[in-house]
Amino acid sequence: MISTPSLLLPDVPGDVTQIVVLLCIFAAGLTIFEYSATYPGLVEFRHAPPFNRIRFAAMFLTVLVLTLICRGELRPTALTEFAQAVGAVIAEAIDFPYSPVRLFSLLLPPDAEPWLIKLVSSAAGMAYLISLLALAVFTLMTRVNNWPFRNGTFNVWVNLPTFDPTAGGDVVERLSRDARFNVALGFVLPFLIPVIIKASTTLFDPFSLEHPQTLIWTVSAWALLPASLFMRGIAIGRVAEMIREQRRRAEPDEEPGLLAA
Repeated sequence: MISTPSLLLPDVPGDVTQIVVLLCIFAAGLTIFEYSATYPGLVEFRHAPPFNRIRFAAMFLTVLVLTLICRGELRPTALTEFAQAVGAVIAEAIDFPYSPVRLFSLLLPPDAEPWLIKLVSSAAGMAYLISLLALAVFTLMTRVNNWPFRNGTFNVWVNLPTFDPTAGGDVVERLSRDARFNVALGFVLPFLIPVIIKASTTLFDPFSLEHPQTLIWTVSAWALLPASLFMRGIAIGRVAEMIREQRRRAEPDEEPGLLAA
């Protein structure tokens, strides 16, 4: 996934290729270490598929499609023209006033070229659609497969390494609060990220979306980070529901009409 833009885009500088290779080695080592370790690490829900699989598949598909769209501006082929046409149709359907795609397009300078406006709109529309599809697939699978109950056991300590159950307060209430916070943040971020980037350009040098790799990774992060937070909120909410159900089952059944001794 990390090397896809460098492999498909033409005329990639050599120093960029070297940096990408280092990032690939680091990401591969981190993934192998995390999934082979017994104790908690950095990755959440690593033993509760398909949470991370859906997120990775959505990220890889987004990077691949955006790379094809950007490649079409330099070396068009039938596949890149098809990706650009689909992206343009989706961008036109999603690009309405105050929509996330419209707000992201406002990052471009007022004197931006028409081809760049069309490119950014198509990329943002495709990325946002893929993020919505990934969110819908995960929500459907949690209901159909009764996730995370399907695997029989769920280790909160391993799957939620950043959550401390001994920090104080009821665990279910804390999980439910974190779930609501993640869902709310995932809903707001597509609208908030363009505003933050636009405001930061007054303090730092503005980056240019004319560079293909900058466009690919910026749009991918803008679309998939909120979707990932939304999925995390749904997943934590399901864990809270699981613990609540286990507590309910552990409570002794009280027969009506009898008082405890």
